[in-house]
Formats: sequence, C-alpha cells, structure tokens
Amino acid sequence: MKHVVALSTLYPNAVNPRFGTFVARSLEGLARRGDWRVTLINPIGLPPLALGRYRPLAELAPLAEEGGVTVHRPNFTLIPRIGARRNATAIARAVLPLVRRIHAETPIDILDAQFFFPDGPAAAEIAGATGLPLSIKARGSDISFWGEQGFARNQMLSAAHTATGLLAVSHDLAAQMAAMGMDADKITVHYTGLDRDRFRPFDHPQLRSQLSRELGFVLPDNAPVLACVGALIERKGQGIAIAALSAIPDARLVLIGKGEDAARLRALAISEGVADRVHFAGSVDHDLMPLLLSAADVMVLPTVAEGLANAWVEALACGTPVVTSNVGGARELITCDTAGRLVERSTEAVVAGIKAVLANPAPRTEVAALTEAFSWEANAAALAAHYESLVDAA
Repeated sequence: MKHVVALSTLYPNAVNPRFGTFVARSLEGLARRGDWRVTLINPIGLPPLALGRYRPLAELAPLAEEGGVTVHRPNFTLIPRIGARRNATAIARAVLPLVRRIHAETPIDILDAQFFFPDGPAAAEIAGATGLPLSIKARGSDISFWGEQGFARNQMLSAAHTATGLLAVSHDLAAQMAAMGMDADKITVHYTGLDRDRFRPFDHPQLRSQLSRELGFVLPDNAPVLACVGALIERKGQGIAIAALSAIPDARLVLIGKGEDAARLRALAISEGVADRVHFAGSVDHDLMPLLLSAADVMVLPTVAEGLANAWVEALACGTPVVTSNVGGARELITCDTAGRLVERSTEAVVAGIKAVLANPAPRTEVAALTEAFSWEANAAALAAHYESLVDAA
C-alpha cells in the first residue's frame, strides 16, 4: 500500500463535527479502496491561553482512528484574528516532527494539503524539509479570498511552485489559479463527491410535517419552501435571500448553517417584515440534510464566490433546483433550466430566478439525474490516480 499524509486545518472533530465533512468523506473513500494508507494531520490552533471556546479544542485526543483514517491532532500556537500571516509557519513547525516520525515508522509516498491556505504553504515547508512530493488542493475561498491578501497570495504562489501537482474543485477555479500565476500544467480538476445513498429525492407525503416536528418550526404543504445552505457569513448572501421573501408571498426560507452573521440576519428579517417566514435551523445533522433539501422547492445561495459548492451538488441530488450566483463552478453544474437558474447577485435577480423555477418545476428525478457522475467512489478513484501520477513523476 502506498501512504499519503494529508494536512487539513478544516476537519470534523468532537467539538466541530460539521467542519470539513467533505474532506473526511473524500479521504475515507480513498482509504476504503485498499490501495492507499491514509493518515490525516488536523492541526488545532490554540492561543497561548486556551480559554473559553478554545478549551474543548485543547482537550481533543491527539490520535484517533476515524472512518479508516488515522487522524493526528497536534496543536500549534494561534494568535486569534491577527495571526494569519504566520499560521502556515506555525503549523509547519508543529507538524514537521510528527511527519518525520510517521515517515520513519511507515514511509510516506506523498504529502497532501487539503486547502491552499494556510495548509498549502505549511505543507510546502514540510515537503521542502523532507523531500517528499506534494499535492495541494484549492477549494474556493482559499483562492478567491486569500488570493486577494498580498501576504497569503505570495505564500500560496511559493507553495504552488514547490508542489509536484495541484488540484482544483472546478475548471473555473483552475483558471483563477492560473491567472494568479500558478503553473496551469500542474493543475488537475477534481470534482467533489456525493453520498448517493443519503442524498436522493425523498417524496414522502408527510415529509414537511415530520420536519416541522423535528425542527420546531412549521413548513406548510401549501407554500413554497426555500433552503439556503451555508455558513452564516455575509459573502454567502443569506441577506439577499431574506430580502427576496417580500416578493414571494407565503414562501418560507430555511437557513441551514451557523456563523457570525446570525444576529444581523435575524434583525434584517424583522426589518423586512418577514421574520415569521425565516427559520434558522442551525447546523443540521447529515441524516437530516437530505430530508430538508428534498422538502424544499428551491435551494437559494446568492454567494459572492465558490469553487464548486457541495451544497449545490447535494441539493440537485435531492431533486431540488438551485438558484445561485453565476460564480465559480456554478456554470459547470447549472447547465440547463432543469438544474435551476444562474442569476446576478441582487434581490431582483434572485426573486426572478426563484419565481422562474417555481413556475415551471422539473420532475425531481430529472433534477437528481444531473448528478449521476458524482460519488465518493469516483472522487476517490480520481484522487488515487492523481497521487499515483505524482509519485511516479517524483
């Protein structure tokens, strides 16, 4: 068996079980193949005094077996809010001794960074110190947001130069990476996966009633239900979705996720006069997510930027059309009216997109069929092929 050691600052743990679940599913899929041993290093950033919300993170076990993946959780020193410039170096300093020990016990064939920042520059320092081949994956905001920060851009370009190969979650993101100055010949597009057993259309006549009891708010059978999946942060555009409700009588909007923008969004719903039609579901269990998406008529995400959002794929797989901004890999998924609408990032455009979908709903089975190429098995096979090509080239 070949051995990959992956570095991911975003990965589910007992404190944050929804963080980076897509990373876990991808690496677990690779481990299930049986031809790659998978070790994951999930660096945990802690301030010099780990108090308040950091205390539970400080108590996480440093080693665990999760889904067939060996998971190490070393700590690195984090300076909250102002320490981003030094995070990659701090991570590399904390992780390098662990990588050397793992390599001595079970030789490593390739290093992998699951995000371009700060994981990529950290892994590049480790690769430089160990001589191991390196793959770095870009997922969206690591390029669109951090790429606009001068210090992070420079660190990422240096890491890309060091890397043996690069991955991008969409063709659009690959083009952004090349435009930044990364070597286009190094970049391979690697689409996300999908749990096809879980994410599929559920057409139970009592589905909305069941969810109403489960979630504590009413989803009526005779009104449009809009789902918005994503962290409650301004760039995801939940505020635009809330404002759109005024023009869509009786519609309910379910915000799935949590984040720093929650208070502002609650206040906005009140000021727009739609607070009784906006429901904050918070973080939703993975088994409940496909039921919510299946109960919705439209998934709305007026986002500023994405690579290729897992929420788009999961909604389509549940038979729910998507109304989203024409950004990132959206045009690689929303290729016809059956899939939904690509719209400008304005209230008027979002309203028009939602109304167009509601006026001419496609059969859920036809919407779901658009995701037939997505699975965690296909994702793992492509990832294994990518790693093997880099090992052979090294």
